[in-house]
Amino acid sequence: MSSDSPSLWRLFAGDVLQTLAAVALVAVLLFAVTGVWPPMVAIESPSMEPHLERGDLVIVSEEGRYAGPAADEHGVVTANESNGYGRIGETGDVIIFSPPSREESPIIHRAVFYVEKGENWYDEANHSYVDGADSCAELWHCPAPHSGYITRGDNNEYYDQAKDIAPPVRPSWVRSKAQFHAPYLGSLRLEFKAFF
Repeated sequence: MSSDSPSLWRLFAGDVLQTLAAVALVAVLLFAVTGVWPPMVAIESPSMEPHLERGDLVIVSEEGRYAGPAADEHGVVTANESNGYGRIGETGDVIIFSPPSREESPIIHRAVFYVEKGENWYDEANHSYVDGADSCAELWHCPAPHSGYITRGDNNEYYDQAKDIAPPVRPSWVRSKAQFHAPYLGSLRLEFKAFF
């Protein structure tokens, strides 16, 4: 039995090394295709329902990769400028962003339109999404304190900027954009995250 032990350990070690090599190869390929790390995110809230639900796994890419035909200089297509192009169920790109003031998980919402610094964006806004404001003076972050995207979760009643969830999203805050999703595959990641 002792003469077999070294060969069993070699077989086991070989299997472990092959598995690790396969995982590393997949990781390298995903990074090469998407240009970002991590190349997948799990949806943590219902803010993007019905297009993205809690527990869905979203494959993301660098914002300039796979840009739609109406993409701006940052590689993002806003819903208002989409000319029918869209991702994840509606027009425009879904972006993943992290304002500096937000310490918890990044936000994944749709880029609706772009504003310039000092712009009165109330005039361009869909007034259904401005939380009852009747003018720019009644809105958070209006006029725009800096250039950036006005965003909204597909399931949210108001723009993120109308509820002070985030100021206009600077292009430098955009980490990636959603390309497609796999329902429920992110649930395991969310459950694992709950323990740490």
